[in-house]
Amino acid sequence: MLTELRISGLGVIDEAVADFSPGLSVLTGETGAGKTMVVTGLRLLAGGRADPGRVRRGADKALVEGRFDLTAASTMDESDRRELDGLLEDSDAEFDEDGSVIAVRRVGADGRSRARLGGRSVPAGTLGRFCAPLLAVHGQNDQLRLLRADHQRDAVDTHGGDAARAALEAYRETFRRWRRAGASLAERTGRARELAREADLLRMGLEEIDALAPQSGEGAELDALIRRLTDSEELREIAGRAHEALAGDGETAEPMVGVLDQLRQRLSGADDPALDPIATSIGQAVAALGDAATELGLYLAELPVDAADLDSALERRHDLRALTRKYGTDVDDVIDWAEKARVRLTEVDTSDSAVAELEATVARLAAELADRGAALTDVRRAAGADLADRVSAELADLSMGGARLTVRVTPSGDGLEGATESGLDDVVLELDGPSGAVPLGKGASGGELSRVMLALEVVLAERSGGGTLVFDEVDAGVGGRAALSIGKRLARLARTHQVIAVTHLAQVAAYADTHLVVHKDSDADAGDTVVSGVRAVADTDRVTELARMLAGMEDTDTGLAHARELLETAQNQKSQALVDR
Repeated sequence: MLTELRISGLGVIDEAVADFSPGLSVLTGETGAGKTMVVTGLRLLAGGRADPGRVRRGADKALVEGRFDLTAASTMDESDRRELDGLLEDSDAEFDEDGSVIAVRRVGADGRSRARLGGRSVPAGTLGRFCAPLLAVHGQNDQLRLLRADHQRDAVDTHGGDAARAALEAYRETFRRWRRAGASLAERTGRARELAREADLLRMGLEEIDALAPQSGEGAELDALIRRLTDSEELREIAGRAHEALAGDGETAEPMVGVLDQLRQRLSGADDPALDPIATSIGQAVAALGDAATELGLYLAELPVDAADLDSALERRHDLRALTRKYGTDVDDVIDWAEKARVRLTEVDTSDSAVAELEATVARLAAELADRGAALTDVRRAAGADLADRVSAELADLSMGGARLTVRVTPSGDGLEGATESGLDDVVLELDGPSGAVPLGKGASGGELSRVMLALEVVLAERSGGGTLVFDEVDAGVGGRAALSIGKRLARLARTHQVIAVTHLAQVAAYADTHLVVHKDSDADAGDTVVSGVRAVADTDRVTELARMLAGMEDTDTGLAHARELLETAQNQKSQALVDR
């Protein structure tokens, strides 16, 4: 839940602070006071595009800060909650003393944008991911998006719940495999001659590499071996003298190890404790020299003496270098090339048997895709019919009783010709009125679109709880009884969600639990408009604001009486609705 919003330097807003409560909060105010800038600020928090043109004239930056109480998100979907917790942990975000998390978005006049989450710098996209399950902003542009086919399809799939989600995931998994197999088949049949030449070159390279069978790291090992073989006589002399000095020659030379060990024994036998540590150190040296003598002996035994070994190693290195000139910079690159070539060879095999096998795979996947697509269509038709019934019932309460929403699910092509990653069908929302059913984008007015979107939001919200829904003048283009109906629906939606609505209609504002007014002061000398802040109104102040919204009659007894009656009626209806739940 959003509990506080601070804005500075955004549009006409100089400084403003708004405190939000659970339930329905409305923002009202005179034209130009900055109501819409509140929604703009929320969009910025949700990861929206940073437009430097929104920075207040004369300010170097715009700043939006939102405080979110995550304890109110306990009704969030479990997977969303896990993702949210993981994101906070990955961002190393810190909670405030009251358990809330503060999100901040800064937009500079120079166009630079900065985002912070829980006191830590994060990308704007991370801020958007944080706000996604917590905040949904709906405005005039969202009504336009409702006209797009993909958004209409998504609304039906959302209403379909787990069944639609599972059917869509199963379909998409098959669709991707079918498309890859089809692309491979088209490549093999359309470029058969070119692929055959590529396959011949791959086979030649693999035969050449397999004949030598290079091993990982062999190049460095060969270089070391060749150096040893080239310098074997010198190495043998050096190692032999060192071994003789340590272990003796077995005849006349007295081994160094033996001399030191005798010295150790004499020191240990002396009757002076001060000599014991020295004797111990000599003993450790004796052990280390003994090990060195043994290792030198093994080295001498393994040191090659056959000149043919050097010739063989040089020839092997020459052959490997010939491979690296063709297939990589070193032996490991050659091995990697061979592995990739074997995989590619299976992809460019244009033999009759390979093509026939791939054709069978494509046919099998096509049949599977058709079955899964049909299953998805069935789920969508069932979900669409239920969604249409529920939204139509809402429209009747929104003074659109003569209209019904219909959801038309039709094939998008013949068979799999129209297959896309989203299914085999087109989903169209239509408004069925006195003149017949027409798509929303062709026959619905702005006011009707507002009410259809609100009705959809109410119905879709029944499947979820928690979260904050923001509506920017969703009541545009309506008035009178329809406006009262919108107020009722927003109040109903506020039973399960926190709802924030920017409105110019008193009939809507009267249903609010919290009424906030964006007010402005004018500086005549500067010729500029300065918004001093957002204030909550109640009792007499609220009645005065409602009277202003009704007809600018806040200074008349008639206007105030009308506003008072409207407020009392709305609040009584809301209380009765809660009792009747």
